[in-house]
Amino acid sequence: MKTFLLIAFGVLSSGCAVVQKIDSVIDCQGICDRYRSCFDDKYDVSACASRCRKSASEDADFRRKADMCNACITDRSCVAASFACATECVSVVP
Repeated sequence: MKTFLLIAFGVLSSGCAVVQKIDSVIDCQGICDRYRSCFDDKYDVSACASRCRKSASEDADFRRKADMCNACITDRSCVAASFACATECVSVVP
């Protein structure tokens, strides 16, 4: 019984990590794409997303901020997102 519980816990724990990683990838890509489309059409989205994913994997607080930033900018115009989401996004996008 102990072995079963340990295996079940391990599977569930790794499942949460996978979901967090997928969420971070989606958040980071969305944030970096939006920065390019709103502010700098030559912005390196790939490098931005890579930095963002790395930070999200190493820091739960950064991951939370990236999630909040992406949620805030979704469905807003560039101008509206710039003003409404500055607090959520300031530490996420360089």
